[in-house]
Parts: sequence; structure tokens; C-alpha cells
Amino acid sequence: MNEYEQKLQTLKDEIAVLGAQKSVLQRKLARSRSPSPISARSRSPSPLSKRSFSPGRARLTNASRHACLVERFSDIYSQERLNAQTLLRSYIDDLEMVQRIIYIAAVESFQAAKRAFRQFKIRVRKTLSLSHSGCESLEDMVMDYIIRQEDLYDVQSSVSEVIRAMNINPKISFPPEVDFIMISGLIRELCRVAFSMQTLDPPLDISFGTDGELFSEYKYRHSYDSEFTAPLVAYHVWPALMEEDSVIVKGEAVTRRGALWSHRSRSRSRSRSRSRSPSPLSRSGGYSRHVPARSRSPSPLRNGSPRVSRCFYLQ
Repeated sequence: MNEYEQKLQTLKDEIAVLGAQKSVLQRKLARSRSPSPISARSRSPSPLSKRSFSPGRARLTNASRHACLVERFSDIYSQERLNAQTLLRSYIDDLEMVQRIIYIAAVESFQAAKRAFRQFKIRVRKTLSLSHSGCESLEDMVMDYIIRQEDLYDVQSSVSEVIRAMNINPKISFPPEVDFIMISGLIRELCRVAFSMQTLDPPLDISFGTDGELFSEYKYRHSYDSEFTAPLVAYHVWPALMEEDSVIVKGEAVTRRGALWSHRSRSRSRSRSRSRSPSPLSRSGGYSRHVPARSRSPSPLRNGSPRVSRCFYLQ
């Protein structure tokens, strides 16, 4: 984002915040003119008042959003992830490399969205602090504003950030005709979900995984092509969704014997290969599909995955 766009975004934020402040002041003025504070509270309170005087209702709202976000995360795994996998398989024969690319896309998307959330929160807090008064805490006002104005999140900036990070990631390799912009739909949805998950109390995040780690039945399910008796993770297919130290949705990993040795050998091979190839950062934003489509392998989607009706919470 250039300097002009940053200034424009700041002005938009300030205008939206001023609008929210105006609504709060109008509600306060209306309550001050009421002959009875008790009767005023008995009427339909503002969203801010609901959270201040009815914590049970706030927990219910948080729980509802929590359920929708968890459901959406599962939908991305079963839909957008498989679409991206099918597309990448048209260019890359190695299923392991395709799954590594998608896993890294998920990890980088969460990292980029969390950074964007922190920056957005700082801007909102700075603006609201200039005129904050009353019994409502500043932090509550900030979070209330972010929840109601999530459409101000510049998701495209995060998508570009993720693609840049993937282009220089040493764990993945790809032919020159592959540009990660082709899976930008998956990245965009992951960024949106990850950003929204930061507004929950407590926030949700994905687990940290490393190749060669001890497989955890608590965090992961075996991928269909795993060696089920192997104790180590060869690579991760999908991250687990966490709420603090608790697993909300299991991830997926591939276990194989000799996973740690194989990982080191592959890493050395990829480093040598990437050092000889031109930087993917020099490629244009688009991509050409001039390579003949190769045969696609069956989807590793597990049978019996829970499916519930989708919550359309995103803008």
C-alpha cells in the first residue's frame, strides 16, 4: 500500500469512527432526556449498552460468531482447499509438493491477517482515544467498532503479502509457469476468516507444526496415504484450529517412516534447485496455462467430514 492509499484508508477509518461516535452521542443524549433512567434502560438498548449491561448476551453473540467461523474454517478445508489442490495438480505432478504449498498458504494467511488486525486495532484505538469518555472501556469500544466494521479490512493487501512470502519460501518448489495468484481465492478466504477470528474472546489461531515432529492424535488426523504406524510427521496437509491450548478442529498430517531424514534430504535438494532457477518474484502478476493438464489424483478428503449449514457472516 503506497502513501496515498494509506492516507485514504486512514481518512476512511476516521470518518467511520466519527460516524460511530455520533451514534453513541445521540443515544446518550436520548437517554439523558428520558424522565426515568430505569424506563430508559427497559427500552431497546444500543449495541454498546447491551454489552455493558448484559454480559450474558455478549457471550451469546461471541458464541454465535465463534460457531460460524469454525464452520467456515471447515468449509474452506473441504471446498476451497480441494479446488486449489485440483488446480495446482494441473501443473505439479508431486502431490506432496501441492499439499505443502496449500499448507504454507494457510499458515502465511493467518500470519498476514493477524498482523493486519493488530495494525487496524492500533489505528482504531488511537482515533477513539481522542474522544473517549463514559463508563464503556476503551478496549470494549475498539473491539465493538472492529466487529461492526470488518469490511474495512484490506484483505487484498494481505493476499499480496502472502504470495510474496510463498515465493521466497525455501520449503516449496514449483515450475516457472506456476504463479500463486492462481490460488488467491483460497488465500483470500483464509485471511478473512483469520482476521475475524481475532475479534473473538479468546481469539482462535492455528497450531504451529514442523516437519519431523512427533505425530499428535490430539491435533491431527492421518492423511489417507500415511504410514499409520510411523511416529513422525513427514509433512502437514492442514493446520489444526486452536483456542488457546485446546484443539477446536483437528488438522491433517502425513506420517512416514524416516520422515526426519527424508525432510532434510528434500530441503537440501530444493535449496540447490531454487538457487539455480530465476526468482519467481520477477514473474508477472498473471499466469498462463499452456502446460497440458495432467491426470488428477483422487481427493484426500476424509469420509464422514461433518457438514452443517453455512453461516454467511462475511461481507
